[in-house]
Amino acid sequence: MGKTLFITDLDGTLLNSQAELSDYTVITINSLIEKGMYFTYATARTEYSAGSITEKLNISVPCIVNNGAEIYDRKSGRYVRKSDIPIDAAARIIDAFAENNMGLFMFKFRGEKFGTCYSDNLNELMQEYVRTRSKTGQPLWKCTDLHSENDGSVVYLTSTGDYEKLLPIERIAASVKGLDHVFYEDTYTGKYYLEIFSENASKANGLKFLREEYGFDKIVAFGDNLNDLSMFRVADVKIAVGNAKDELKKAADFVIGTNDEDGVAKWLREAITK
Repeated sequence: MGKTLFITDLDGTLLNSQAELSDYTVITINSLIEKGMYFTYATARTEYSAGSITEKLNISVPCIVNNGAEIYDRKSGRYVRKSDIPIDAAARIIDAFAENNMGLFMFKFRGEKFGTCYSDNLNELMQEYVRTRSKTGQPLWKCTDLHSENDGSVVYLTSTGDYEKLLPIERIAASVKGLDHVFYEDTYTGKYYLEIFSENASKANGLKFLREEYGFDKIVAFGDNLNDLSMFRVADVKIAVGNAKDELKKAADFVIGTNDEDGVAKWLREAITK
């Protein structure tokens, strides 16, 4: 019998509307992992953020973070794959944000340490991110000149705000060689996220890496938002939660219960134990 990997998005999918794991989900998934289920997640969050939320899950398969820009092995505490943004491409995006007076987060490595550089002109939502993440121990570096940090170790550029303000930058990102991006409405705030990364990085490419590197024969993926579409394109079975965007439901093989109904955990329990 082949190896099957079950992989889920976090926000809006495995996590409830309070961005938490329910006790039922934790107990159910850990019980199935103990019985041999291969399980992990793919998220737009950094590992600092995702790891603190999912620490109760006994995950042994590496996790896809930053929308596929990195793959993190929780067992070894190492990033087993990362995709850097070309310097010229990152420079064009930094300029675009500056020209449009929009704040920007730059996720990068300084040596072995992974953290976030951020510009001066952050909106209130981005300032709240800095305040919240600074309490978790995640490295945060305020930078007056983001170009000085663009040294070939940048893996992710992102901002959040109003659709109309981000749209001109999204169009630039779509035209720059060497880049891929996702542009979607946030699960919690109704604001929009623009997330920019190397063309070699995506949830889909992260999934391909896990399949090839760890010998999975079948992949079952769960999602709710537009940044999960790339993952659906390479998964063998595609499952949307009941609160998912219509575009994702149309691409799915099955639509299950919502994130607030423990939809993923209940489907896994029924599918694996029957």
